[in-house]
Amino acid sequence: MAKGPRSQKNSSAGSPSLWTISISLMLALSLALLVLLALGIVAVPRSPSLNSDGAAVSLRLPAMSIVQHSSESEGNMLQVDDKPWVEFISWEPRAFIYHNFLSKEECEYLINLAKPRMVKSTVVDSATGKSKDSRVRTSSGTFLVRGQDKIIRNIEKRIADFTFIPVEQGEGIQILHYEVGQKYEAHYDYFHDKFNTQNGGQRIATLLMYLSNVDAGGETVFPSAKVNKSSIPNWNELSECARAGLAVKPKLGDALLFWSMKPDGTADPSSLHGGCPVISGNKWSATKWMRVYEYKV
Repeated sequence: MAKGPRSQKNSSAGSPSLWTISISLMLALSLALLVLLALGIVAVPRSPSLNSDGAAVSLRLPAMSIVQHSSESEGNMLQVDDKPWVEFISWEPRAFIYHNFLSKEECEYLINLAKPRMVKSTVVDSATGKSKDSRVRTSSGTFLVRGQDKIIRNIEKRIADFTFIPVEQGEGIQILHYEVGQKYEAHYDYFHDKFNTQNGGQRIATLLMYLSNVDAGGETVFPSAKVNKSSIPNWNELSECARAGLAVKPKLGDALLFWSMKPDGTADPSSLHGGCPVISGNKWSATKWMRVYEYKV
């Protein structure tokens, strides 16, 4: 969440049409590059491994596309290996899964870094713009400082390469932990108040990284997604909550990117999403929210 009000030098209040054009161009460029990435035309670095000192070792391999995987599988069931590849899942909202975005070592590093500082998660009060406790969000979490160490910087650089949104426009990564029964009811990531947009403007996109597998439940669900629910793979394996719309099952190392704003710069109501209750096991995740402008930390 934003730490407090700050003045915006590049406020859009004086020229709304120019602001809208700028955001539209940025979104259109990002979308075009993501499509090229999904088709395997543009390569993105593989998740780095960690050596014995904890330093990241970058292994640069091209991201495999869904087209390549489909040609090597039977029917619509993709045979996924440990190579990075990007899967398109929805146009409304615009959403992509980057499979194997993080290495197992990176996931464990983020969890261990966060564990000593976990506190009850909060939500934003739309009336005041400040954080408050709520029964709609029952997880625990903590924020990491942007660029706080080499491993975090490597991950944030990889996020910027994938989303085409500069590192400076991202908030600090938030680590979340859900135990059995814990959830986050359907909500929007974009703000409805002016308080939280003073630093960095509106949230434009979210990257949700799964740091663990979940035995049952814990899916990310988009109840307002414009998709044919009957075509969703493994429908019978989803929890009842997840069957309310387009759902993504947590898988260690995967990252889900979805856009909260449309290419024309307006908020996208189809980006409504929630975290289904964990039925069995534990769910660890890491969230990176990205803004229209530079987010000052």
